[in-house]
Amino acid sequence: MPDDNPTPDEVWSLLTRVVMYSRDPWRRAAVERTGLSFSRIRVLRRLRKAGPMTVKEVAYAATMDAPAATVAVNQLAELGYVVREVDPTNRRKKLVTITDAGRAVLAQALATPDPAPDSVTALSADDLRALRDILSRIEH
Repeated sequence: MPDDNPTPDEVWSLLTRVVMYSRDPWRRAAVERTGLSFSRIRVLRRLRKAGPMTVKEVAYAATMDAPAATVAVNQLAELGYVVREVDPTNRRKKLVTITDAGRAVLAQALATPDPAPDSVTALSADDLRALRDILSRIEH
């Protein structure tokens, strides 16, 4: 039986496991739909949200090492989903920017259906309301 006084870290760990382990079917479907690996989709998402970044910043934002980020950016550039341009404030740097084509393929990935897992659909209406209300309070 679980402890009656769980710690915030314990609850957070459980919440992230539930979400992370249930997202695999969606990830596979998004990869199949776009033809891009999920790491490339993640790079496009970070660029769309944050705007132009150096490859080093892309690596940090997408939680990958610098060589992997370079390979990802090179592939995305070859596909026309990103461009590298000289940073107007520092000509020694190059910034990576998502293109309209990159936005379109990202929109395809994000439009991939993501139904709730069976464990969530099995919850009662009262449990769903309670869970929604709690998650709404902690959403950033």
